[in-house]
Amino acid sequence: MGDSIIERCETKGLRMTEQRRTIAFVLQESTDHPDVEELYARASARDSGISLATVYRTVKLFEEAGILDKLEFGDGRARYEDAEREHHDHLIDISTGEVIEFVDPEIEALQEKIAEKLGFQLKGHRLELYGVPLKK
Repeated sequence: MGDSIIERCETKGLRMTEQRRTIAFVLQESTDHPDVEELYARASARDSGISLATVYRTVKLFEEAGILDKLEFGDGRARYEDAEREHHDHLIDISTGEVIEFVDPEIEALQEKIAEKLGFQLKGHRLELYGVPLKK
């Protein structure tokens, strides 16, 4: 991952208003997978002039430009993350909605092996696991 979200938007020729810059900054600083309402709360805390409609339009624009990835974990909320984040998979706690990012070399190797066995060269994948915490 190299350029910031703002830099990638500018490289793609997107017009970057101050409100779009604020939204991009909030996305860049996010370590979780915020939905539009969460992004709105964070962005409007920085700039009270930002409307929810502006956040929706900006997120759609960034997604269409390949800047953001839209994630749907089955809870009815579209969530977003930087499309150029390092590869990772997701474990979703279905009791709380918490999303845990992880990378497992064994899973990565197994996916490559399966693709090769089926006659494919793997170019990408998305793995989402759903579960509940074990009782201790």
